[in-house]
Amino acid sequence: MSFNKLALIRYKTIDECLQNRQKKWTLDSLIEKVNAAVYEFEGIENVSKRTIQADLQLMRSDKLGYNAPIIVTGRKYYTYEDAKFSINNAPINPNDVEKLKEAVSILKQFGSFSYFEEMNEVVVKLENSIKKSSKQSKNYIQFEGNKQLRGIEMINPLYQAILHQKPLLIEYQSFTAKEAQTNIYFPYLLKEYRNRWFIIVKRKGQKSILTFALDRILRFEEAENELFETHPSINFDTYYDDTIGVSKTENEKPHTVILQINNETAPYVFTKPFHHSQEILKKGEKHTIISIKVILNFELEREILGFGEVMKVLAPRLLVKKIQRRIALMYEM
Repeated sequence: MSFNKLALIRYKTIDECLQNRQKKWTLDSLIEKVNAAVYEFEGIENVSKRTIQADLQLMRSDKLGYNAPIIVTGRKYYTYEDAKFSINNAPINPNDVEKLKEAVSILKQFGSFSYFEEMNEVVVKLENSIKKSSKQSKNYIQFEGNKQLRGIEMINPLYQAILHQKPLLIEYQSFTAKEAQTNIYFPYLLKEYRNRWFIIVKRKGQKSILTFALDRILRFEEAENELFETHPSINFDTYYDDTIGVSKTENEKPHTVILQINNETAPYVFTKPFHHSQEILKKGEKHTIISIKVILNFELEREILGFGEVMKVLAPRLLVKKIQRRIALMYEM
């Protein structure tokens, strides 16, 4: 349990006590009340007298921005000099304002994704509150985004369907299909890859899972009369651990991929690894050889081809042939 969380429980409890002017609060009665609160929330007892005395001093000071008008009457009773005071009403100090401004600046950049409508409202409220107490500042951090990307508005309702295990009637048309198909699916996971979003589902009556791109979903709605089916054999927390991208079937096994990179380019691969399984096998005068253990899919091929002439596939043979064929087709183009 972090010290900060315990401290906040103590400050809140002391604040509630000192607002209650129907009772006279001695140091002992404050200790008793704080002990009860800490035990209720965290199962911890024995908050010391010294701790409460330090809390009172800290609440009085400007360190937390409270500046609480705590006074002692009759040489032993603690109360607020201002009957309307509460630390909940205390203004935000300048340091906190700057931190909030930075946080809001970052959160606003996720607005185009509309993850959760409630979060958007919180960001707007925070931004409005901060504007009242400070001047506008520049944005010093930017995230990759694509405002023209289709399907982003679906993320929140699809997330809610996964969270609450709601079967969906989805109309979907892949790039290769001539016509859209509408079926009942059970949604399990939302996944982002290269700023494009996908949902992993299972069709009713089938065992295999499917990966749908959100930008190819034409419409969907809750299938109210259907019972949700969980997947019996897949742990979606670890399902993509052996995968670059999203292309995968549940029965595929990872391969050990051996890649040769020239030493001028190698640092880029060291600082931004292909995959968490990446290992250096050999360092030579001109080349470095690395290995990764992943599913062989389109996204892996695209990553390799992106390095052009500075990278060579040594194994497995199946991947070598695929890359050779694609390079030959590129040459023909």
